[in-house]
Amino acid sequence: MNKVPTSHEDLIHDAQLDYYGKRLATCSSDRTIKIFDVMETGERKQTADLTGHNGPVWQVAWAHPQFGNVLASCSYDRQIFVWKEFSPSQWSVVYSFSGHEQSVNSIAWSPHEHGLCLASASSDGSIAVLTHNADDTWSEQKIEGAHNTGCNAVSWAPAFGPGTMVAADASSPVMAKRLVSGGCDGLVKIWRCVEERWEEETALPPAHSDWVRDVAWAPSLGAAGTMVASCSQDKKVIIWTQDPDSDSWSQKELLFSCVLWRVSWSVTGNILAVSGGDNLVTLWKQTLAGDWEQIGQLTEDSNSTKS
Repeated sequence: MNKVPTSHEDLIHDAQLDYYGKRLATCSSDRTIKIFDVMETGERKQTADLTGHNGPVWQVAWAHPQFGNVLASCSYDRQIFVWKEFSPSQWSVVYSFSGHEQSVNSIAWSPHEHGLCLASASSDGSIAVLTHNADDTWSEQKIEGAHNTGCNAVSWAPAFGPGTMVAADASSPVMAKRLVSGGCDGLVKIWRCVEERWEEETALPPAHSDWVRDVAWAPSLGAAGTMVASCSQDKKVIIWTQDPDSDSWSQKELLFSCVLWRVSWSVTGNILAVSGGDNLVTLWKQTLAGDWEQIGQLTEDSNSTKS
């Protein structure tokens, strides 16, 4: 595992590679965002230092490359910025949103099949969906009161149904826009866009006893069903699976020894990475019997995988 030196002056909260893995964006409590080129040799060269936020920057998110070099950021300062690179290493804010009343904790771009569309989760309990229009304006929709005591995370459903092997297949219908969110109320909720309006599809059965810190919708590429993962301060990961016939959700529980912060799926949706307060990243995979087992572990100083 290679360490990446940065010139951040405070805690780094997020680090994201772009679609091709050629660029790395990091953000920090020092209120800045830094962009690095990732060389084939593994070296990283800083190419930009983005400033403008007035508080800690919690997350960054790269848009699909069909929209150009576009990066979104969210902050404790209640703002969301959308940045675009117009010439090498020259970035500008092309859109800003200040409609949240408290810290913006999470952002996520939709699948590119839905266009350039960004969802955000805020401590004010709301979710915002921000959509770029053909005339270069932005439409702004809010789901007020999504989580009464604050919303911590949001993730988009894939554009195609489970088992779709080739997303570019023109015969595969694009699914309706759906989101999953997690909140300080310990709940995980599913949202659906119906006739350009967002509504709650379902609140999954209460399974967490503390704040839900992150949620992640599994990619549909090769997947047999619809899956969502959630993690919480209660030291649990819940893997939710939707029954295709009844639309009901079942759950599998993974117990940990520490508070959990992030969950992330592999591109194929069959491996789940979990990170927590012990500074470890563990990797999990479902067995043929339907159970989940740990298959590997990443630490700060090593990369070890169990067989």
